[in-house]
Amino acid sequence: MFDYETIRLIWWLFIGVVAIAFALTEGFDFGVCTLLPLLGKSDVERRVIINTVGATWEGNQVWLVLLGGAIFAIWPAVYATLFSGLYVAMLLVLFSLFFRPAGFDYRGKIENPVWRNAWDWGLFIGGTLPPVLLGVLIGNLLLGLPFHLDQDLRAFYDGSFWDLLSPFALLCGVVGLLATTFHGALFLKWRTEGVIHNRARTAVAVLGPLLLVSLAMAMSWMLTAVDRPEITHMAGTSAASNPLNKTVVAAGAGWLSHFLAEPWMLLAPMLGFAGLVLAWLLGKGRSTAGAFLMSSLGIAGVLLTVGFGLFPFLLISTTDPRSSLTLWDASASHATLLLGFWITVVFLPIVLLYTRWVYKVIWGSVTEAGVLKDSHTLY
Repeated sequence: MFDYETIRLIWWLFIGVVAIAFALTEGFDFGVCTLLPLLGKSDVERRVIINTVGATWEGNQVWLVLLGGAIFAIWPAVYATLFSGLYVAMLLVLFSLFFRPAGFDYRGKIENPVWRNAWDWGLFIGGTLPPVLLGVLIGNLLLGLPFHLDQDLRAFYDGSFWDLLSPFALLCGVVGLLATTFHGALFLKWRTEGVIHNRARTAVAVLGPLLLVSLAMAMSWMLTAVDRPEITHMAGTSAASNPLNKTVVAAGAGWLSHFLAEPWMLLAPMLGFAGLVLAWLLGKGRSTAGAFLMSSLGIAGVLLTVGFGLFPFLLISTTDPRSSLTLWDASASHATLLLGFWITVVFLPIVLLYTRWVYKVIWGSVTEAGVLKDSHTLY
């Protein structure tokens, strides 16, 4: 049904959608956990905060599993390069995520302030460290990674973990943390009442300007000072995958010219800033659902900016530009992409319908009276 070029592009779009879904759903989970010990002043208040995401955090985390699985199946060279070269960083993300199921499940087992406070800070780590590290990862995707491919297409990482911690990448990590915390504060404001609602609104008012300023700095830095290579020759968008069968040259700080070449792509950063500004303005007031929707649109716009900016690159190599991986030369076979497409067409709507049903069933404000009344099924 679809030729090789078309199905490659479809999968690029699909994996982008999964990445956005992960950022929006797991993003407010992370933000709520970051805010847990900061906005919750008592055990009951912290139980209220935890139970705003208590019924959905596991389901939201499935988007991360789906994202990793899709990259493994569709872009195996990208998966191999990332998960071998960035092994330490990936393990740090994984280990920090371990605090989440343990914290949610064990916190309420013992009614001891020291025990519960320890798990609260464990949840804080599990909500704070992953967005920082994932933000650093996005920063390094934009800067490029030091790797090369040999003639057998084996990937060799030429850097170290500490090389990932450049000033620009760290700034992207700050943006990632502020984005999830801001998103989580809006979610808390939507799902709580009383003192937690008011504290969340205050957090939104404080975090909004910090996020917008850091995001403006990162985008300005990317557009004016970060080098972007250009492909001068490649086998073709329907050719068999061979990343070395192309010519790539350094083009200096070419991100701005890349966007100006296709002006419609500028809609992505415009959506990012407009959505986050509106989320901040609405979030400071009485709006709940509207502010959260604007935050979701803003975060989606930021990720679309990254995707459009990289296109057609998936991984940029700084040590051997020819080894850079693109969606045209780093994908699995045509048959694999088609099989994965039909599996997705069948099962993804089921997942979405089930997710919609879950949120419909559990939706409503989480109150102190509610968590005090139900100490058996609630966290």
